[in-house]
Amino acid sequence: MPVQTAVKNPAILSYHAMRRVVGIIALALPFALAGGAIVLAVLGPGHRLPHPLVERSISDYYYTPMGPIYIGSLFVIASFLMSSRGYERIDKIAGYLAGFFALGVALFPSESPYVSWYSKFEVGVGYVHTAFAALMFLAIAFFCLFLFPRSSEKRLSRRKRHRNLIYKICGVTIVACIGAMTSLSLPGVYPRLRPGHPLLVTESLAMICFGVAWLTKGEGILCDKPHNHHAHVS
Repeated sequence: MPVQTAVKNPAILSYHAMRRVVGIIALALPFALAGGAIVLAVLGPGHRLPHPLVERSISDYYYTPMGPIYIGSLFVIASFLMSSRGYERIDKIAGYLAGFFALGVALFPSESPYVSWYSKFEVGVGYVHTAFAALMFLAIAFFCLFLFPRSSEKRLSRRKRHRNLIYKICGVTIVACIGAMTSLSLPGVYPRLRPGHPLLVTESLAMICFGVAWLTKGEGILCDKPHNHHAHVS
């Protein structure tokens, strides 16, 4: 029976790499969409900045030349989330649900910001999109607050405690962002905050926290130092 250290186990390394990919995509998505749309507009036939410079929300980039990147990123994130595994069945269920919600966000677009009238069908699809987005962020917050901090070790290492702090900060921030996004639907709130792009800012902050948490879970941040303990692999 060959012996391998845990840090050199190919299965563990691949799983950590998968988590890092999810983290990097989520972390980079808001910047890639906004920056890509600006670059494409400047390099396009008009050679001018897009109007508006940034969209109302991340979801609105569906209607820009960055739409394929937006949809593709969500599909990749969804597939990785559905492959997520942990210590118990709840980890698997949470992964499938989070992935399903991410697919829903991609497949049911928000209302286009470039038209002034929407059909009942378009409004209905927009509500479905909003529901899927809220559920996706709630599922990610659940990962951060309850699943990621767990460990098979009885005594947590110093870096594990630091990682747990990052998970909790990210989870609480995501929940706060969901509350802030919900408050924007209250009468008179969004028009007063609109110049500051509140929906885009809160969505982007939630995605950044999502990315940081998964990047940390993939040991891209504060990874444990190599040790001499061996794990037997059949």
